Amino acid sequence: MKDTLRHAGKRKQLVAVLIEKGIKDKAVLAAIDKIPRHLFMDSGFEDHAYQDKAFPIAADQTISQPYTVAFQSELLQVKRGDKVLEIGTGSGYQTAVLCELGAKVYSIERQKELFKKTKLFLSKLGYRPKHLSFGDGYKGLVEHALYDSIIVTAGAPYVPKPLLSQLQIGGRLVIPVGNDPQIMTLFVRKSEKEFEKREFGEFRFVPLLEDKN
Repeated sequence: MKDTLRHAGKRKQLVAVLIEKGIKDKAVLAAIDKIPRHLFMDSGFEDHAYQDKAFPIAADQTISQPYTVAFQSELLQVKRGDKVLEIGTGSGYQTAVLCELGAKVYSIERQKELFKKTKLFLSKLGYRPKHLSFGDGYKGLVEHALYDSIIVTAGAPYVPKPLLSQLQIGGRLVIPVGNDPQIMTLFVRKSEKEFEKREFGEFRFVPLLEDKN
């Protein structure tokens, strides 16, 4: 598949939909306008790639709805050069958005099949996260901590404590919490032990898998 003027036009229409739904961050909108989302999906879904919907990808996972990607990215308030931990690499679409925002991205994927595929694919597209890892997102990546922000792209039944502890003071954790649906939740680290918590309504994600070994 290629990226054509037709695709670029569809991205413009998608950005207009996101603005209508309340997304204001110009850098986030510019990233979505630039990234060829259809390339992150099975070719059978190409015609649907720029609809504001989630779609299936490999390993029974999904590529998130563009509004959800934009909403989470906006909550992160990424500044160029920020160190961002992503829990759930998935198709790599959210990873690409973070790279476009100028973040140094560290990402973990629990599904081996997806991890291998996405690592190759991001490189082909020219996106080079600082570190891609196969492992348990509940544990975070302590060896590269602390992070300016952490984004979780799957539904967590509870907030993993290692993720809170791997945030810088002033850092932001954006995580969908609960079963089905989840509540989009923002934690801002105010001090070593103090976190401010805010909730932003219901979203639906595939579950965040935990390594039981």
